[in-house]
Amino acid sequence: MWICREEGETITTIFHITTEHEWKQALHLRRYEPESLASEGFIHCSNSQQVIRVANALFRGIRGLVLLHVEVEKLSSPLVYENLEGGFELFPHVYGPIELEAVRTVTRFDPAADGRFDHHSADLGNEPA
Repeated sequence: MWICREEGETITTIFHITTEHEWKQALHLRRYEPESLASEGFIHCSNSQQVIRVANALFRGIRGLVLLHVEVEKLSSPLVYENLEGGFELFPHVYGPIELEAVRTVTRFDPAADGRFDHHSADLGNEPA
């Protein structure tokens, strides 16, 4: 398990967007293991500065989502900060299942009427976009 320092700060929480259905499956299995883990080999995550941008780009207008607040220190699967799509921004990828004990909080993550997620910025400690 690795903890990344970004701009002098230790990242202690990462975030993952998923559906309520996938989260309910995780509760039943006692671990979160989405299809992307099997198909891509890792679970896509974001830090607090990335998650709203990712949601607006990939999940615009999709309802029934939840946001997993994952404690980095409690992960038993490897955590790697990398960029696999080009560019310089590093994203946290979890190379294995996420145990329920590592999920500190699960919050509803629905878009606003315009389909965007900017209204969640304050919940993450960010300035609204």
